[in-house]
Amino acid sequence: MSNQSNAGQRASRALKVGVSVMFAAVLSACVNYVGIHSDAKTAEPQQYATQQSIPAEQGHWPAADWADQFGDAQLKALIDEALKGSPTLDQARARVAAASAFSETAKAGTMPRVDASYSLTRQQFSSTALVPPPYGGSWQTENKGLLSASYDLDLWGKNREALKSAVSQLQASQADAELVKLTLTTSIARTYNQLARLYVLRDIAQQEITQREQIDRITAGRIATGLDTEVERKTAQANLATSRATLKALDGRILTTRYQIAALLGAGPDRGLQIARPTLGIGDEVRLPDNLPADLVSRRPDIVAARWRVDAMTHDVKEAKAEFYPDINLSAAIGLDAFGFGRFLTAASRTASVGPAIHLPIFDAGELRAQLKGRYADFDYAVATYNQTLVSALSEVATQLADVRSTDGQLVDAQNAQDAARQADKLALVQYKAGLTNQLTVLNADVNALSADQAVANLRMDRRDQQIALASALGGGFVDASNASDPNTPSVAAR
Repeated sequence: MSNQSNAGQRASRALKVGVSVMFAAVLSACVNYVGIHSDAKTAEPQQYATQQSIPAEQGHWPAADWADQFGDAQLKALIDEALKGSPTLDQARARVAAASAFSETAKAGTMPRVDASYSLTRQQFSSTALVPPPYGGSWQTENKGLLSASYDLDLWGKNREALKSAVSQLQASQADAELVKLTLTTSIARTYNQLARLYVLRDIAQQEITQREQIDRITAGRIATGLDTEVERKTAQANLATSRATLKALDGRILTTRYQIAALLGAGPDRGLQIARPTLGIGDEVRLPDNLPADLVSRRPDIVAARWRVDAMTHDVKEAKAEFYPDINLSAAIGLDAFGFGRFLTAASRTASVGPAIHLPIFDAGELRAQLKGRYADFDYAVATYNQTLVSALSEVATQLADVRSTDGQLVDAQNAQDAARQADKLALVQYKAGLTNQLTVLNADVNALSADQAVANLRMDRRDQQIALASALGGGFVDASNASDPNTPSVAAR
């Protein structure tokens, strides 16, 4: 008995070895992905030189309500209105919903499936085929009801990778929605600041009209005393008309800017007519937060979305690789099948089936290899997009900071020039009225004062616009805590 037992064990081992060898031989003859790979890797923010361009200044990251720093309640109300009714945000939400539905579909692929079916068929059976008499050659009504179940064993993780990819795409679409939100709020704030600029320029234009009306009156008095001629009068009138035309042009631009804000709100143009004059303040002191650029990857929604897409492509590659291996599906069914109605619910009509189905790709003319190459190409593109998004983000922060610092320096000189130009303009007007200088001197001083006023106004508005843009470049208060955007995680790569 002992010898027989040992002989049986040896035979069993030999059978297993034989099956393993046969299975290995079959796999070696099947399609494979040898030689297909990618060396692309996501870049780390620390690898870029930014210490001089983006210095640590112990500042704070923008909060979600960063626009409140300017102290204009109307701006806050406009942003809140846009976030509730903008069609652009509705589009983003719809894309998130679609991605969520796709992830639910992918999740269903990892679970067992149960179906029920019933059919009633009236059919004439052939008397010379498989069905023997008395059914052959007669009309019969077949009743068939089945309860079936199936489950893909997913030994190589194909369905699980598809689910992970779908979840990553959902995360990317959610980050995209945050990017749309940030872009919308930034556009409203910058357009609102543009409206404030136009109002300030309009005030300057109105003051210029008053100034040139005074010059016209003085010129008229000098003509009466013989100090000036009609040439000076017409020149003064021409300058006055030019100033009035400038005022009307600014009124037109104010109106169109109101319409632009209304469109950003997702409302009709009449909504823009209800917007009052902005009362924007200076805003907070501009100082960059520490841990730049490392923390930027979790603060910028566009970077987060790009990284999630890289993660999704990584799982897509693994899913495509799993296609090369055998696919085993278990299925079972039980039901009733009978001719006629009388015997349908009897035990004799019972039918059942159970068994595995195995699919193994052997020759597909290169279809699976081409599919995997395509997935790797998508992965390479996603990595390149992420790296470019990171580079652009760092450049944007550095550029906006440089613009703010430059504008701060220009403002000091521009305000000094404005003070001097105003004093010269007042002095020239007094001398002209007293007959001590000519009109050309007055007009030159007036033009210089006008240019200085406009320069200071534009620099102040540029400074606020750059501050808004910098808050947006720093993520506008967005924070992502997911692993896919954790700067401490290693670079994502597909092999």
